[in-house]
Amino acid sequence: MSDKIPGSQVDVAVLGGGIVGVSAGVAARQRGLSVVVIDRREPGSETSYGNAGILSSGSILPLNKPSLWSALPSYLGNTSAALRWNPLWAMKNFDWLARFLGNAVPSRTRPRATALHGLINASLKLHREWIVTAGAPQRIRETGWLKAWRSDAVEAAKAEQAFLAGFGIASELLDRQAISALEPNILPVYKVGLLHTQTASVDSPGAVTKAYARMLQSLGGAVCRSDIKAVEPHEGGWRVVVGDGTLAARHVVVALGPWSADILRPLGYRVPLATERGYHQEFTPNPARRLQRPIHDAEGSFLMSPMENGIRVTSGVELTDRDAPSSFAQLDMVVPLARGVVEFGAAVGEPWRGARPTLPDSLPMIGKAPRHQRLWLAFGNQHIGFTTGPATGDAIAAMIAGEKPSFDTSAFAPSRYI
Repeated sequence: MSDKIPGSQVDVAVLGGGIVGVSAGVAARQRGLSVVVIDRREPGSETSYGNAGILSSGSILPLNKPSLWSALPSYLGNTSAALRWNPLWAMKNFDWLARFLGNAVPSRTRPRATALHGLINASLKLHREWIVTAGAPQRIRETGWLKAWRSDAVEAAKAEQAFLAGFGIASELLDRQAISALEPNILPVYKVGLLHTQTASVDSPGAVTKAYARMLQSLGGAVCRSDIKAVEPHEGGWRVVVGDGTLAARHVVVALGPWSADILRPLGYRVPLATERGYHQEFTPNPARRLQRPIHDAEGSFLMSPMENGIRVTSGVELTDRDAPSSFAQLDMVVPLARGVVEFGAAVGEPWRGARPTLPDSLPMIGKAPRHQRLWLAFGNQHIGFTTGPATGDAIAAMIAGEKPSFDTSAFAPSRYI
């Protein structure tokens, strides 16, 4: 990675060094375009670092699905591990909340699931190719991931299994004994499980993103570290204003995740982008009692995943301003629950906080900006950004090159909101 911005014009300047931005850079370079990816930090150091590392085939249902309505009463007291919300933020963002809830109806659920299914399928194919090409095949685990219930939730698990099967997504229904056989090192706290057999995971999503960035550099692309101040139309293309100068580019891709709306506002775009904040903490594992795969505790509202640096415990959603002070209340609630499932030791490092960029329909923006030529938008991938990053970036690169993307991108058109 270089701190020096290339002086000459490039075909594509990608703003953002997360999984989406790096993927757009790789895919554009694979098509013979000159590329620079710019971020204030090293690749994979923001939202792309802090997730559970799951490459999830089955994450096709957005959070704002019909069952959200029945769960709302449990969130009103603001004591849930699944969701905390800032009342002042809610008042300021009432329009976003209304639109988010307005999508949680049956008629708007299956079309979005269909769109996400196409995006996820295309992305998993690229992940499995790129992680080998990038020299990091040891980081991927083809062990699936387990969603588990402490209660006798057989009917809920069967309903989810049937919904996934309708899209050709395989899963296995497990009872307590089968869960213990699958994960012999956890305590028998779960009665029902659903194993997503076509899902993979990685031991460090940040390291995988960095490996893809190194692959981009090996292909002749540039990865530069600098503050991004503005993007301005310039001679049929764009000028990118950074901390130490400017860069001319024929095309600009905005892939800044939760910061994307900020860079677009001076261009006249008002993007309805909220940030679902989340936290994680890693802990020293017991080498004799290791987790084999990520486990989602459905009722505990947390996910624990074996990572390179230990067991990562992730918390639920916090709806507040992107840069508000951290609140570790949800993490403090779920860590004791996780300790009741698998044995682990002291914390490794400090707790981490990130912000998931989410649009009211829980679908990303993938495509051309409506009122500017050669300005491309690739953000809003909510909770599945690491899963969907490669295909999001590849679709943008295909559009830039005048090609048809490998999946149907119509549902992700930026023009639906701006």
